[in-house]
Amino acid sequence: MFATAIRYLAKKPKPKLKPIELKTPPEQTKTLTRVIFDIVKEHGPLTIADAWEHVQYIYGTDIGGIIGLAWLRLRLIMINSSEMKHLQQVGLRGLTSKRHMKIVLRWMRERQKLRLICNHVGPHKQFLYTTWFTKAKLVNQPKQQPANNASSLPKLP
Repeated sequence: MFATAIRYLAKKPKPKLKPIELKTPPEQTKTLTRVIFDIVKEHGPLTIADAWEHVQYIYGTDIGGIIGLAWLRLRLIMINSSEMKHLQQVGLRGLTSKRHMKIVLRWMRERQKLRLICNHVGPHKQFLYTTWFTKAKLVNQPKQQPANNASSLPKLP
């Protein structure tokens, strides 16, 4: 017990990290978060790799390219024309890489726009991003069927 207390007191506390500050303009941040939120909302709980695949699929390999702007134009049809024109100019040029998308996802989690859930499958862990409004569709472990004791015992004469 004494050794446990020594070990506990010897550990350094976890450092407190400062809040994430995105370096993109507010209009661009709004567009990026809206698009990523829509992807997570439509496609359920997603890992970072799955979210990146959806971003690449929807916006093509060139994230800020013509395909991305055309899709963004269709998604934002309900916004008034002046704001839509501005958002088209901003586009998704700000989302430069998968690393930048991870930072945006962390920022969204910090702002409580997304939540992170952990799915335990055997010895493996899977971290999934989801919205606060969707029910988590987690991959369940295959249930082991209990062995029937009556059939496994030999029959007596």
